[in-house]
Amino acid sequence: MAKFDPNSRHSNTEEPAMTSTVPQKTATNKFEKLKAEKDGLAVKDELETFAQLGWEAMEETDRDHRLKWLGVFFRPVTPGKFMMRLRLPNGVITSEQMRVLGEIVQRYGDDGSADITTRQNLQLRGIRIEDLSDIFQRFERVGLTSIQSGMDNVRNITGSPVAGLDADELYDTRELVQQVQDMITNEGKGNPEFSNLPRKFNIAIGGCRDNSIHAEINDIAFIPAFKQEAFGFNVLVGGFFSATRCEAAIPLNVWAKPEQVVDLCRGILEVFRDHGPRGVRQKTRLMWLIDEWGIEKFRSEVEKQIGYALESEAEKDEILWEKRDHLGIYKQKQPGLNYVGLNILVGRLSANDMLELSRIAEVYGSGEIRLTVEQNVIIPNISDSRLEPFLTEPILEKFSVNPSALSRGLVSCTGAQFCNFALVETKHRAVELVKELEAELTVEKTVRIHWTGCPNSCGQPQVADIGLMGTKARKEGKTLEGVNLYMGGKVGKDAQLGECVQKSIPCEDLKPVLRQILVEQFGARVKE
Repeated sequence: MAKFDPNSRHSNTEEPAMTSTVPQKTATNKFEKLKAEKDGLAVKDELETFAQLGWEAMEETDRDHRLKWLGVFFRPVTPGKFMMRLRLPNGVITSEQMRVLGEIVQRYGDDGSADITTRQNLQLRGIRIEDLSDIFQRFERVGLTSIQSGMDNVRNITGSPVAGLDADELYDTRELVQQVQDMITNEGKGNPEFSNLPRKFNIAIGGCRDNSIHAEINDIAFIPAFKQEAFGFNVLVGGFFSATRCEAAIPLNVWAKPEQVVDLCRGILEVFRDHGPRGVRQKTRLMWLIDEWGIEKFRSEVEKQIGYALESEAEKDEILWEKRDHLGIYKQKQPGLNYVGLNILVGRLSANDMLELSRIAEVYGSGEIRLTVEQNVIIPNISDSRLEPFLTEPILEKFSVNPSALSRGLVSCTGAQFCNFALVETKHRAVELVKELEAELTVEKTVRIHWTGCPNSCGQPQVADIGLMGTKARKEGKTLEGVNLYMGGKVGKDAQLGECVQKSIPCEDLKPVLRQILVEQFGARVKE
């Protein structure tokens, strides 16, 4: 594998220097300039200073941008109350870790909460700048990190949510996902080798047959595939959503053995870091480099970087099933054990919710909790004898194991309540609208409805049966909150991105539009 050149930036030491790793190119936008001035990881040593200054007196670039390298996000809509994004590889979290996170947000009262994200991750809300040092110390004691979870870094690495539990899985992705994260973040300490990519980057590793990772929307996705009876992964590259362009990932024409996955991720990231476009901010994702070079040259450059030739992809992959949501009760491959999927409506958790999830995971399971890309929770390792009392726990009245068809498929981004990019409020509106629709309609099969507050598409409307993207709408001479309507997204086997079919629907007029779609296209029946 090609080694990182210590003369050009920094060698991969155990404790890398927190200084800039900007490639020797002209900085052509404000983000490249701020990265050239100081690497985002450098603010790790300035937290006590920030606490003494207070958020209002901080240097604006540190506060608004560089803190994101530590996973800390200033939000103008809640000034002084920061968001913190974790790294939870493969969506696995222990009950102890969940309890610590619950205690952290609990201190902020009504300002404190958490959201499960569409990358099997958690975001904490209400965080105060003066508490960061203490929070990071608490993280370290329980093995948590938020390092490099924002800005031009690799986001949380996703994997199969029932890895190690599912009798039908082909590969347990947990250790491999952890290895990739450790390589990128220097085992959670911060790694300037990969703290200055041209843009954000998503990686997913699938080990089952139902595409639980939504492979097509990742910059790198590893899809299970056999070649001459040996297990490995076909590799997709370049998938992304942005305000100006959405693309499904395309084949790299590579089949990789599990032991090659870390090398391949490193090589692709190094090529992207050193050669990716850094000009117009809207044209800096990996697919823009692939467009410029072509897939053959891109693959060739990756091979040069890792130092060996890669095998061509297997003729077929193993994505053969329809997508599962893992809600409900399921037998594990371990005899006598079960995992139970709970519907966390639009992913929102209070401090008490987090503490209760921690408790039931300890009392009934093995002290482990899984998160899914649908913003739900799985409690694994519940014995047959403990299953019945588990199902009587009061928290399951809120987080159902058997939710209604529309609630089951509901996903939402943060929305305007906390996010300054959002053009509309999403989570509360999504929940209320689904309740109203279910009161009027009988819906027998799951319909996946995804809300996103802006074109950045954190709520992924393009992969939904019905996708709703926040925008502004005009009605009777007034500007109102509205949505663009997407239809036709498909996940699992033969996944495809949906398309916008109607623009600028006022939110106040949305219910009859959705009601008609549900009746005409999804078999819903009007209640008498």
